[in-house]
Amino acid sequence: MTSPDLLPDHRLELTSVVANSTMNRERGLTGANSYTRELGFDPADHLLSRAPEPRWLDLCSGEGLALREAAGRLPATARLTGVDLVGPLAVAPPPPTVDLVTASVADWEPVAPYDLVTCVHGLHYVGDRLGLLARAAGWLRPGGLLVAHLDPAAIRWADGAPAGRFALAALRAEGFAYSARHHRLTLTGPRAVRLPLHYVGADPDAGPNYTGQPGVAAHYRRAG
Repeated sequence: MTSPDLLPDHRLELTSVVANSTMNRERGLTGANSYTRELGFDPADHLLSRAPEPRWLDLCSGEGLALREAAGRLPATARLTGVDLVGPLAVAPPPPTVDLVTASVADWEPVAPYDLVTCVHGLHYVGDRLGLLARAAGWLRPGGLLVAHLDPAAIRWADGAPAGRFALAALRAEGFAYSARHHRLTLTGPRAVRLPLHYVGADPDAGPNYTGQPGVAAHYRRAG
């Protein structure tokens, strides 16, 4: 098998596939094109059960519409954070409880833990997505929930061979659950996660994933 030309994350983020100005721009909290539909639950309802100071972190948040809408249903003590490589394009400022950060999720770190961490179809455009998942597992409050869409077919060994089954087995061994039907990975935390894979780079020319949109393949080798 021919090894693809792999890019480090700082170069990957400059490609047109990743610097995506349409990611989560129109996806709201509820309705046909919504976080509730994609996650299988209403994030605002989930956060209300975590009062009095519910905290939600949304990775690859795009315009942050879901966060903005959720803010109207949550107490003023809520803290909602969105992190996106491109950032919001709208000129309207977010509500006081919403912080929209323009940054790379590859090296961004929170200052406090969260009750809910989500990444709605964002991992398709992240290089070291397994590394991000491992870090995000430690960003949860006790009993906090992490939910992210994951495409195992886009996880490969350095030579391009499929590594998705190995990666899923490693994630499950660390406490993650995976729904193949919905392509959703979940974890209740917090916890320290160590995965036996070492990231070697990404292929932005991997082609369409299960969503039908172009995605990025993440390549690894066994650690150790």
